[in-house]
Amino acid sequence: MSDFDPSRRRFLGHLGLAGVGALGASSLLSACASSASGPADKASGAISLQSNLSSPQAKAAMEKIIENFNKQGSGRATVNTIASETYRTQLPTYLTSANPPDLYTWYAGSVANNYASKNLLLDVSDVWRGLGDYPQSLRNISTDPTGKQIFVPMTNYWWGFFYRKSNFAKWGVQEPKTWAEFITLCQTLKSKGVAPIGIGLGDTPWVASAWFDYLNIRINGAPFHRELLAGKQRFDDPKVKAVFARWREVLPYFDPKGKAYPFQEATTALLANKTGMFLIGTFFADAAPKDALGDLDFFQFPIIDPAVPVAEEAPTDGFFASAKTANPAGTKALLTYLASVQAQETYIQSSSGIVLPAHPKAKAADSPLVVKGKAMLDNAKELTQFFNRDSSDALQPTADTALTKFIDKPDQIDAILREWQAGAEKVFKG
Repeated sequence: MSDFDPSRRRFLGHLGLAGVGALGASSLLSACASSASGPADKASGAISLQSNLSSPQAKAAMEKIIENFNKQGSGRATVNTIASETYRTQLPTYLTSANPPDLYTWYAGSVANNYASKNLLLDVSDVWRGLGDYPQSLRNISTDPTGKQIFVPMTNYWWGFFYRKSNFAKWGVQEPKTWAEFITLCQTLKSKGVAPIGIGLGDTPWVASAWFDYLNIRINGAPFHRELLAGKQRFDDPKVKAVFARWREVLPYFDPKGKAYPFQEATTALLANKTGMFLIGTFFADAAPKDALGDLDFFQFPIIDPAVPVAEEAPTDGFFASAKTANPAGTKALLTYLASVQAQETYIQSSSGIVLPAHPKAKAADSPLVVKGKAMLDNAKELTQFFNRDSSDALQPTADTALTKFIDKPDQIDAILREWQAGAEKVFKG
């Protein structure tokens, strides 16, 4: 999420709040500034929000929220929107600059804690004193190891295998429940001349991490997965090798073109009926034409071992603030507004809506897709975030290298895992 959104690693520049999200690769990967804060803004005390929500709908939704905040008279803010992949690489620079932006869109959990451990994030515990409606689970992932709240959530979303309902009907196939049924589905689609599984690794190699995450939590369980990403287990463990043995079974069904283009183009291929399904987060819907939304559906990552408690990826997106903000009171006022029912419902209504609000009293969209996604998360025994969100942005490149190499050269898995472990040790020791 990373999303190296995420997003995470983020799909369409969104990503966090739906993560990661527009269908044109050019529009998504070009930085778009909606109202960059400058000296005049700083002088007037305006809060600067740096946003990676660069898909057209997500960007417009954030601009609407800031417009509404400014109208209510409790402060003034500006939003500067940066293409997601650019934002991801530049975030450490933003946070460590001499005059950093005040507020940032990003991810909860370990990735936020990593920045907090370097004293880069503002303590927003007093904001949380007013968030009594929020569940403890969201408070937990917004709290650093010292007990301070350093993050305010706004939305979360789910990952799954997305497909076009009209295509599945045309091909005479149904959603699989088990791994065996999934392989049969892949075989059927390939026999019809369709590339069964889309993937986009060019410029967005983090997409492969979703496959690793899901296979690991399906085979070894979420607790082992978290320990692995925290450096308490080894990537060259036989348990991890078993993940790749399963993955290898479906490598022949991946779109061979998907290694060359980014996930945005993989999304285009799915919507253009060139691939059968795509493991991705809901953020991709912000890029889909409105007339295609009703034709989209998804299925849960297939069950591999029924004895393993079912976990699902449910990344939480929101905001953290710079410890060096010149206006902490104004920044906290904006964070309080962003955590409100009003702001989150505005976001859902102004974007594609295929995302769940963090505030328990905010209304999610009532579309069948959202109802289905919420039910899947509600029924899960465990929730994970995404590779970099459950580990750190620093560990994500080790996954990008290992997983893309595996897809190219699966016979070298032993060497790949040894190299991954060595790379991970450098990150954890650093």
